[in-house]
Amino acid sequence: MKPNQSRRKSANRPRQAPYSPARHYFVLGLFILAAGILIWRAIEQQVFEQDFLKNEANKRHLVEVELTARRGLIMDRHGDVLAMTTPIASIVADPRQLSSQAKELEYLAQAIPMPLPHLRDRLQQNSQRRFVYLQHGLSPKQAQYVLKTAKSQGLKGISAESQVKRYYPTGEVFAHVLGFTNYADIGQEGLEKVHDKTLRGTSGAKLMLRNGKREAIDEDIENIRLPRDGQDLILSLDSRLQHIAYRELKTAVKRHSAIGGSAVLMHVRTGEVLAMVNQPGFNPNDGPSRGSKDGRLRNRALTDSFEPGSTLKPFIVAAALEQGDIEPHALIDTHPGYMRVGASRIADKRNLGMIDLGALLGRSSNVGAAKLALRMDKADIWRLLGQFDFGQSPYLQFPAATPGRLIHHHDWKKIDQANLAFGYGLATSTLQLTNAYAALANQGMYIPATLLKTTQPPRGKRVLSAKTSRLMRHLLQKVVTPDGTAPHAAIPGYQVAGKTGTVKKFMRGAYQDGHYLALFAGFAPVRHPHLAMAVVLDEPRSQQYYGGQVAAPVFARVMGEALRLLNVQPDGPRRTSIRLAQNTRVAE
Repeated sequence: MKPNQSRRKSANRPRQAPYSPARHYFVLGLFILAAGILIWRAIEQQVFEQDFLKNEANKRHLVEVELTARRGLIMDRHGDVLAMTTPIASIVADPRQLSSQAKELEYLAQAIPMPLPHLRDRLQQNSQRRFVYLQHGLSPKQAQYVLKTAKSQGLKGISAESQVKRYYPTGEVFAHVLGFTNYADIGQEGLEKVHDKTLRGTSGAKLMLRNGKREAIDEDIENIRLPRDGQDLILSLDSRLQHIAYRELKTAVKRHSAIGGSAVLMHVRTGEVLAMVNQPGFNPNDGPSRGSKDGRLRNRALTDSFEPGSTLKPFIVAAALEQGDIEPHALIDTHPGYMRVGASRIADKRNLGMIDLGALLGRSSNVGAAKLALRMDKADIWRLLGQFDFGQSPYLQFPAATPGRLIHHHDWKKIDQANLAFGYGLATSTLQLTNAYAALANQGMYIPATLLKTTQPPRGKRVLSAKTSRLMRHLLQKVVTPDGTAPHAAIPGYQVAGKTGTVKKFMRGAYQDGHYLALFAGFAPVRHPHLAMAVVLDEPRSQQYYGGQVAAPVFARVMGEALRLLNVQPDGPRRTSIRLAQNTRVAE
């Protein structure tokens, strides 16, 4: 190589910087400082910030889960379960993980079950969401089958959510009394609402560990507080009697084409309601759409008020006897079968002439009742009716229970006092009417009605003397005879007392012809009264619409079976000689 070529290569070679010890130690110092900082930060996090970091991790992976308390059972007086809470599951999907076009969806649709087009549409419409319900109300076993099917087909984004559902084994029969709960198991109607706090109990809580995908790793990290289950509720109602009353009322409403009806059966000495039924009915197991728009949810026996008609006459007679305004064997002149009070005319079906109190009730004389009421001090009438709790809210604390209506006597005109004698101008409910008749039967002692089983009957209050009560029981027997208005209320083997009522309904500002309430209220057996009952049919639209024709037979069938089931000793003839044609009309 030539000398000048060697010099050119040397000129092209980069010059190396001279070695500098200071720079070497500076760079080494930087590395040592960085390492020191990292080591110190690690020590700080592991020692001084340990609690903070744990808390941050817990926020991301430890979640507090509610432990639902078991809702209490509702049982009848004999321990038969009427309402229980059962576990159910809902199938949930993550549409971002589960494609609506997956071929395997066919197997999932069959398992749920759900029509395949409906499943695809649901996933497609919610494709941008992470959570959508596919099906509600499956049993845990069905839910496990769905999850197993999804896993076998390789479908992701399918999970099951545990829930609970209230179940009512008796369906329609107890529906109006029990009510129902919503999806959160919170009472919405009936006793489920009244006693919701007692039945629901108190929820607990626990900690659960989840991974970054929010999947459960450990479901039982720690119990924060244990749930306290709700208390069971034992009702006064008797399932056997409830079924009988429901069957007979439903049959009567259908037979007479009525728009509705109600009936209440009560123990006269304890105030316990043994049966409370209504028509039309609903099934509380059918979900949230239970017919609220057409009034089927209404417990008519408690919420609906009506003018009681002639079923109020016994209380006017009792008030007159109690105040000494008439003697037990006195006669009342109803000739010529009608009377005028001011511009108004009060009439009987026919001229009954001179009648005693037994005939007044047995033949249901409006004229006799009005004349009796007009000879009394109106304050005495008002006071006695108030003692029977007419116009006052019942003690049941049931949702929308009506107090009825009893206008103060200061506002009564003479015609109001006369009309009140045969049940117009006062409003009551089926329960209140039953309760009042129970007091007539119970030696004049009024025991407030209850839907809960009692171990110690309440003391109640005296509303009539025992003497007047016994006399009223005797007088009301006249109604349930071939000469009275309710021969169809007779029960072979038992003496029955009661009163019929046929009431024109007040609609559109006037009392309407052709729109009636048919009523019967009574008790049995007369010698030692055990049960009281009231039956109301709303607008029977068959040829029969009188209370003695429509409501009295329901009373007889239910009361007869109830007395025999409860082994109540008979106190009357084994057979009855009543043979009336079905289309016979008896004056009320």
